[in-house]
Amino acid sequence: MDDAVLVTGGAGFIGSHAVAALRAAGRRVVVLDDFSTGRRDNLAEWTGDSQVEVIAGDVRGDVAALLAGRGPFAAVVHLAAQTSVVRSIAAPIDDLDLNLRATARLLLWAASAGAPRFVFASSAAVYGEPRQVPVAESDPTAPLSPYGAAKRAAELYLGCLGPLYGVATVCLRLFNVYGPRQDPHSPYSGVVAAFLARARRGESLTIFGDGTQTRDLVYVGDVARAIALAAGPGPAGHVPSLRQDTPPEPAGINVGSGRETSILELAAAVQRVCGEDQPIAFAAARPGEIARSAAVTETAAELLGFRAEVELEEGLRRTAAWLAGQG
Repeated sequence: MDDAVLVTGGAGFIGSHAVAALRAAGRRVVVLDDFSTGRRDNLAEWTGDSQVEVIAGDVRGDVAALLAGRGPFAAVVHLAAQTSVVRSIAAPIDDLDLNLRATARLLLWAASAGAPRFVFASSAAVYGEPRQVPVAESDPTAPLSPYGAAKRAAELYLGCLGPLYGVATVCLRLFNVYGPRQDPHSPYSGVVAAFLARARRGESLTIFGDGTQTRDLVYVGDVARAIALAAGPGPAGHVPSLRQDTPPEPAGINVGSGRETSILELAAAVQRVCGEDQPIAFAAARPGEIARSAAVTETAAELLGFRAEVELEEGLRRTAAWLAGQG
């Protein structure tokens, strides 16, 4: 079989890095993106590369027609998504359409097209407020937003549909991803992009709440490597529950750094990387924000051979350098 991989959302922040990791592994890549948030510039380095094809189209549309003659595919990497928690609360049905319904339809298409493996970008949002930190794949899931609920529902659908239709499914629960190509101007951008952009403008770093809330910050290049590993060849399939007192259930694989970083610590690291003592401002805590987050990463190490490698300050330096190149 051709070693081709379909990457939906491949022109996006994470998607374009996944394309890079797959190409580095020698894979042929077909990108499907509607360019609503993805940028053609993110794929510019593969212009003229016969092993990268870019197709403009919506995963909610007729995928079979869009991809006719492009296969066969050894794997589908599904990254196209609505990624804003805030937007999912404002428009939950739209979030449902893209993050759940389109995922189920794409899995059925993958089965009909003979693709044996389906990699899905899930999220740490499926856990909600963790009962313990770091959080393991076997810990309870209790999403606090439509976004998290749709991601968890998609995991369950894939866990059901995959075996029924003969497709091995891998759900990667991504934690707080940061790095080059993350839009610093979006109101939905992550805290790293927001801090670095404000630091470049000489503005204060605004912390919502007291800054003791923590996140597992994982560099996008590491995440892309995990995606490429999940796309095979190698083990595939859902991870069963690790607890002995609960029955196995479809679950995901945590993809994080395994390190817990407070927002205050992040602000201090940004100050060091930028070489200036940017002022820190505090604002009211945002409703629904979780207090702590960090991943247990042993499952990814065991099943994918993956561990995050880029330390926070190195990742911040790479991201700051990219931002500086944007003018």
